[in-house]
Amino acid sequence: MAIKLGRRSFIAGAAAAALPLPAIAQGAPVRIGLLTVKTGPLAEGGIQMEQGITAFLKDKNYTLAGRKIDFISADTGGSPAGAKTKAQELIERDHVDFILGPLAAFELLAISDYIAQNKTPMLSLAAAEDMTQRKPNPYFVRASATSSQAMHPLGHYAATEMHLKRVVTIVEDFAFGYEQMGGFQQVFEDNGGRVVKKLWPPLVTADYTPYLAQIQDVDGVVQGFAGSNPLKFMKQYADAGLKLPVCGGETAGDDALLPHFGPEAVGMISACPYTIGLDNDANRKFKALMKKEYNTVAGFYAAGLYINGQVVEAALQALHGDTGNREKTIAALRAVKLTDTPRGPLHFDHLGNVIGNIYIRRVEKLQNGELTNVTLKTYDNVSQFWTYDEKKYLAQPVYSRDYPPLKS
Repeated sequence: MAIKLGRRSFIAGAAAAALPLPAIAQGAPVRIGLLTVKTGPLAEGGIQMEQGITAFLKDKNYTLAGRKIDFISADTGGSPAGAKTKAQELIERDHVDFILGPLAAFELLAISDYIAQNKTPMLSLAAAEDMTQRKPNPYFVRASATSSQAMHPLGHYAATEMHLKRVVTIVEDFAFGYEQMGGFQQVFEDNGGRVVKKLWPPLVTADYTPYLAQIQDVDGVVQGFAGSNPLKFMKQYADAGLKLPVCGGETAGDDALLPHFGPEAVGMISACPYTIGLDNDANRKFKALMKKEYNTVAGFYAAGLYINGQVVEAALQALHGDTGNREKTIAALRAVKLTDTPRGPLHFDHLGNVIGNIYIRRVEKLQNGELTNVTLKTYDNVSQFWTYDEKKYLAQPVYSRDYPPLKS
């Protein structure tokens, strides 16, 4: 059927055509907001996060997939309330297309519902398990690891290759700590080991002496401290005269902390999605950028945000720069597969969590006196469910202070 246009219709159509084009056609920038921590015991990691994504964007001249990037960094103060306030500002005032961060699990859990309600794609370093497990957020992607994703391999390595039998675990008294040690305990005990005691110092602890006094009748210690706390703990551990083998999670032996450790850290074993010695193009470039821009050693926190930048860039390329449809944007993020990142190859599962390598490292002293992590073993393509059946894994409680329970 023919459609007739009258003079008024034609004029109206011409006026509409003269209106501003959609943002992508106008060359409007993509807006990326970062939730990070710059004060308190977690600030060491939060500052590195900002350095990692800033180094990536500067190297790209703040342009990804042909779109200019506006980058806004917000300090949450390391609190749930601060994370809520800053997330609202980024979304309602700054109209960001993506949120990177936050750092802490308790911050992430505080804003998850708000992020989903506003359909804002978020790529976080925070490791809260249920964000990609029992209560998945459809607008969430994690390219780092869940709290237990590095601890599962560590539990296997401690039992089967270090041949530890009885250990004490010690970590901050918050969600990241519970989930780290729950993951370690499950795999360690499935392979013949036993956790005999769990110690939970507060996040802000100046003196670990009361906890160190409880480390008895074991052949190893597993610590999962984050931020700057590993420095304090290992120093006090050595000062107490303890010489048992120490294992740690992804934050416990962070490469960026090594210049600040003393001889007390030599020999410490850690498990991490990133290792400074990985010999590939992306890691060489990342380390050079961190040295050039900040004169600092590259570590897990910075690598995590650098990789988030790579994931955003790959998704934008797949979308031809168009971020107008949030559902298509999150689908593109979760479809990303990268072969060359500072942590090696990665892709995502159907819940938006990364599948990638986990590295077992040992702190060693170089001839020049500097400390470095030497990779001992690589666990390839580690899932958030380890080797367990997904349905059975999700049917058990989330790892907590009391789960798995200590055996009598």
